[in-house]
Amino acid sequence: MRPHASVLHLDLDAFYAAVEQRDKPSLRGKPVVVGGTGGRGVVATASYEARAYGVRSAMSTREARARCPHAAYLGTRFDEYRRTSGIVMEILRSVSPQIEPLSLDEAFVDLAAATVPLPDLTPPTVRALAEELRARVHDATGGITASVGVASSKFLAKVASDLDKPDGLVVVEPGTERDLLRPRHVSVIPGVGPATVERLRRLGVHTVADLEALGTAELVRELGQAHGAALHRFARAEDDRGVEAGREAKSVSVEDTYETDLVDRRLLEGLLTRQATGVAERLRAHGLSGRTVSIKVRMHDFTTVSRSSTLSSPTDDAANIGRLARGLLADLDTSGGVRLLGVGVSGLADWVQEDLFAAVEDTGPEPAEEVVLPPPRGAPTGWPPGADVVHDEHGRGWVWGAGRSVVTVRFETADTPPGPVRSFRDDDPRLHRWRRPDEPDPDAG
Repeated sequence: MRPHASVLHLDLDAFYAAVEQRDKPSLRGKPVVVGGTGGRGVVATASYEARAYGVRSAMSTREARARCPHAAYLGTRFDEYRRTSGIVMEILRSVSPQIEPLSLDEAFVDLAAATVPLPDLTPPTVRALAEELRARVHDATGGITASVGVASSKFLAKVASDLDKPDGLVVVEPGTERDLLRPRHVSVIPGVGPATVERLRRLGVHTVADLEALGTAELVRELGQAHGAALHRFARAEDDRGVEAGREAKSVSVEDTYETDLVDRRLLEGLLTRQATGVAERLRAHGLSGRTVSIKVRMHDFTTVSRSSTLSSPTDDAANIGRLARGLLADLDTSGGVRLLGVGVSGLADWVQEDLFAAVEDTGPEPAEEVVLPPPRGAPTGWPPGADVVHDEHGRGWVWGAGRSVVTVRFETADTPPGPVRSFRDDDPRLHRWRRPDEPDPDAG
């Protein structure tokens, strides 16, 4: 481990929901749930107001509605999330070239490689820098908050960023790492979900101090080589992994870690479908396609399994990627629970064979209901909840709801006060989807 607290972990608070609340003034301070809005939809992110009612990521939308029926349930706007994330990552890169993005909403930063003048790496110095970073992120993103942890390792920095959420900062001074960990419940360690908590409970382990007292052999016997050895190290605050700066992309992937181990097969298929759409969106944004579709599955016992399938021609189509991903999942036993799931495409090219699946066998079941938002580019979009729209007479707003040939719009933006609500026929020629001037129209040409 490093002799100084120079690894910073930044985590944007309830990111998708925070972006929606920023851009929709009437939702600020109210419960917001982002993700699939249909009967088989899945929660991507819940605002802290919704979390107070027990709503969490990866929960079915049906259960979320039962727990918090008065929340605003919105589809995802990945273009806006990516744009906001890009602003944050550029701020981090202005501090240090050594940043390791983990997803759109979190990243590690190596402060020991900082390009800004730092007199030293003492706790007061890194705290001041972290406070400045949080303020810059808040100002540049229009009010998005970040929780930050700074410590002598990636593991401790990530733990620290979770200790004072939301909008918090924790600096772990060198030499205090074990004192910080010992009294905390074992679930503070990444990778310790409910299934592992239960297995450790049977060993009499409740806190990190209890875990620290166990030998490596006992942990490996109970949890397996990979998971047991990792927990043995983490319980002693041992982590020598470096911050790995981004390399040239050889693949495009999306993966998520879940707060609880997932066992529902339909839910897992729905999550893969949603991730496939995210991968397809990123491919198209860079004019790419790929031949190899892969999935990554981390089981309840921390073992990680990957499966892939290579096609004869490249694709960038969300439905095709999702179909292959679900087929790969069908070959795995996930009955013990899944804590991480991911979809990736590699073998990148700059062209696409449109009729790819005309001669490809169906490799997996179609979900009973599409849970992916947004729909593939070029497909009819309808009026998904939360989508940006503009009316020729009333100006910009967002879709409050739609159905029975009617679409209801609240007219407001991030820069206006909460606005009025009006309803129109869903084929009203004066109502259009709105996109930023620099955002290409997928239906043009």
